Parts: sequence; structure tokens; C-alpha cells
Amino acid sequence: MDTLGLQSQQVAQGERFEFGKNWSGFLSVLNDDRISQARLSLQEMLQTESLTNLSFLDVGSGSGLFSLAAAQLGARIVHSCDFDPDSVGCAQELRRRYAAHIDRWTIEHGSVLDRRYVESLGEWDVVYSWGVLHHTGDMLTAMDNVALPVAPGGHLFIAIYNDQGRASRRWRQIKRTYNALPPALRAPFVAATMAPFELRSALGATAQLNPQAYLRKWTEYKRSRGMSRWHDLVDWCGGYPYEPATPDVVVDFFGQRGFALTKIKTRLGGWGCNEFVFTNGT
Repeated sequence: MDTLGLQSQQVAQGERFEFGKNWSGFLSVLNDDRISQARLSLQEMLQTESLTNLSFLDVGSGSGLFSLAAAQLGARIVHSCDFDPDSVGCAQELRRRYAAHIDRWTIEHGSVLDRRYVESLGEWDVVYSWGVLHHTGDMLTAMDNVALPVAPGGHLFIAIYNDQGRASRRWRQIKRTYNALPPALRAPFVAATMAPFELRSALGATAQLNPQAYLRKWTEYKRSRGMSRWHDLVDWCGGYPYEPATPDVVVDFFGQRGFALTKIKTRLGGWGCNEFVFTNGT
């Protein structure tokens, strides 16, 4: 079975979240301010003001937002690939809206689990895969493959869900439940699942006589990589397959393959993604 057929089967069986459809909804709230925040997040983690003369590979490109950000930061060539055809379509639409004049950006369907495909991509100065590898259904193979196209001296920027032990196992069950539900019940399920966390946050802000702090978590969420809080909550509750890892596991995995950690941002035991930038020293 080809990858498109496999994805359709997994979605029908409630074993895979339709990431691309969520990203297509994100396009309705995308604006220049969110794009600016995406650029800033790349600059911060890669510790550079510009990607001029660098090639940028976006593995699991989702909406295409960070491919756009890389192109705007001057990358000499940008390539986006994603397993999900709806994500590919979303990135193509984003490119049409915001970067139709940029001819150095290409987009195609491709899976990080397909070693032959990844090897065919050649070498890249920056390989970016944020919040992707843990959703493939085979995270270790995905981690191994995503290292292949990183040029010597190049950078690998990834984000992996933080492993919280028992809590992570509960979230895995929540994600499976979301995907097993009829589509009409999924948004209410997200709202019901996240309501206790949102209420706790709102009450905490109110107790500190600063209710605006809670409201800013929604109104200023775009400052978190330019993303949308609601679409991230849907992704969080529905994102399946799902495999978390502790920072030590990720650092050791790539260290054994000749990569040196150059920057890390952890969740300090909380839920969400730990972010890593490695440099290929081989």
C-alpha cells in the first residue's frame, strides 16, 4: 500500500489525526504579525539574523509557515515535504498567498519514514522538523532518517513532545479517543478536555488580581511561533500517532550519530515540545 492509501486507512480506523485539515483552518487566521513571529522563532533558536546563502529543508512542513519564514530570512533554497496531502495543499496555498514571487521554494509529498526518499533529497544546511517526528508512528526511525540530509557543519532543528510518564500515557489515550469520535463531536471533545486546564489558569490569574494575564494567553498566543492557540489545542488533543521522549533520550540519540547540541529549550517537566538545535560534526 502506498503512503496516501496508508494514511486514508489510518484516518478511517481512527489511528491518525488529519493534521492537514487543522492546518487549513489555521490559514484563516494567518497574518503578517504571525509570520513575523515565525521568523523570530527561527532566528532565536538558530542564533542567527539571516539564512542568506543557506539551504533550508522543512520535513513535515504542515502549513508551510516556517518554510515561508525561512524564505523571507533569505534562504537561497527552501524545500517543504509532508506525508499528509492536505498539509501539502495547505503549504501550496500559503505560498500562493504570501510568496508567489519566490521561485526558490518547492513543495512536495514525502515521508520522513521513507529512507530512500529522504536520501534522495541530498544535503541541506538547515533541516527543520518541528513537532513532526513523534507523530509518524515510528519516532526512532524518523529521528534516524531526519539526520541523513543534514550537511556536515549543518544544523538540525527539531521539537519532540516531552515525556511525562503516566501523564503522557493518559494523553495518548485522549488522542486516540479524539480520532475515534465522529467529526461533529471532536471540537466539543477538545473544549471539554481542555476546560479544566483553562479554568485553572483563569482562576490562578484572577487570584493574583490579574485576569488579563489569562486573556493574553489567547490574544497574544501568536507570539508563540506565530501559531493559533485553538488550532494548537486541537492538534494537542487529536495529534496521533503520539510518542514522547525525554530531553536526555533525544540528546543521546543524536550524540551517538555525531551531532552536538547547540541550543535547547525544555518544558521543565510540563506538557508540550522540547526544542533542540544540533550541529552535524561528522
